[in-house]
Amino acid sequence: MAFNSKEFMKQTFDARTEDVRVVELASWFSEGDEPVFKVRGLTFEELNKADNAADNSKAMLNLVSTLQTKDGAAIADGIKDAFGIGKDTPANMVKRINHIVMGSVDPEIDEEMAVKLASTYPIEFTIISNKIIELTGKGFMPGKPKGSTRSRTQKPA
Repeated sequence: MAFNSKEFMKQTFDARTEDVRVVELASWFSEGDEPVFKVRGLTFEELNKADNAADNSKAMLNLVSTLQTKDGAAIADGIKDAFGIGKDTPANMVKRINHIVMGSVDPEIDEEMAVKLASTYPIEFTIISNKIIELTGKGFMPGKPKGSTRSRTQKPA
């Protein structure tokens, strides 16, 4: 049985998505809304960006250290806090922060929120990032063909 590369190349694909229940975060959802974060699998490029994020955070630390003058100390500390980086920040944490930033669909999560989520709700943070990793491992799903955008209209009699 041969791989049908022509059909594969014609196929459109959609990212896998899934809802992740975050019951412990229910206080921050509107009343009556399900405490759910929608996440998606990552592309190869995104996965590599996340993998390289630990190295990038080391470069950021070097940049920040140059800002730590008498006048720039508060700026430098703010940058480190916002990005959740420090000389002791585990590389895996930096990678998972990036997974969540890139893989969050609803709500969209930026780096600052991901860092706060990791530090205040580490289990939920891990559950969300694990789901993104799981969806990434399953690959994208074949997309459905798009319907015709033309509408048939009858001309008045």
